[in-house]
Amino acid sequence: MSHPYTLIEPAVAALPLVVDSPHSGLHHDEILPMSATPDELLAGWDAYVDELFGHAPQVGGTLLHARFPRWLVDANRARDDLDPDLLEGQMPYPLHPSDKARRGMGVLRRLALPGVPVYACKLPAMFAEQLLQRYYDPYHAAIAGLIDAQHARFGAVWHIDCHSMKSRGNAMNIDNGAERPDFVVSNRDGETCSAEFVEVVASCLRGLGYKVSVNWPYKGAELIRAYSDPARGRHSLQVEVNRALYLDEARFARHAGFATLRGHLDQMLEAVAAYVRSEVAALR
Repeated sequence: MSHPYTLIEPAVAALPLVVDSPHSGLHHDEILPMSATPDELLAGWDAYVDELFGHAPQVGGTLLHARFPRWLVDANRARDDLDPDLLEGQMPYPLHPSDKARRGMGVLRRLALPGVPVYACKLPAMFAEQLLQRYYDPYHAAIAGLIDAQHARFGAVWHIDCHSMKSRGNAMNIDNGAERPDFVVSNRDGETCSAEFVEVVASCLRGLGYKVSVNWPYKGAELIRAYSDPARGRHSLQVEVNRALYLDEARFARHAGFATLRGHLDQMLEAVAAYVRSEVAALR
């Protein structure tokens, strides 16, 4: 793969707004010892999320989305968040597996679904490191570079990390069996962005008729943790979209709700852009 991500520059005057979708890709070059079927692997795919948030460049934002699949490399995990049970041999640095890695959902996935291994055998540690260098490192370099450049230019930056979620949690989730809201907006319980930024997004979505939860069942993960610092004007927010709003979850096919949802997310991005413009003006 020549580039592990796609970067779309602003189509109008640039704002310090970065929108990324780390789980919307399906492409890779590796021949792998698979156990999970292609359909089982799709469970972790944030289907069409890059398209749902595709209006970002039209409001002055920069849009970044991964081309590689989440089951191969999950850019929304820490680089050392690896389950040792997935590996044959030792990585060249200490591992710090989180609870999610121990449940099969680390930076390299062990499970595609509950009880469904991704791979038919363990991965050599050297190969695991090559995957991280090929996919994880360039994606993180890109998002970090965008956020740093916008912050340097404007004195502040706003970042939205975009995902989709199953309409109900499964056994790999903390809300197993629970029906989920339409959207979950997360800032790690106040750590990664201002409460005002959360409110701009959540209130817009609620005004459009959606049920919105804040920081439950998702609090936000690595991509908003790693590059945020609200005290210095670096605000990162995670948004999860309920797949049932736009997708036949069994077939991963867009249904009639896709166009409506896309239009509403266009409106949300317009509201975010207006907020960012006002904040930039206040800084001046």
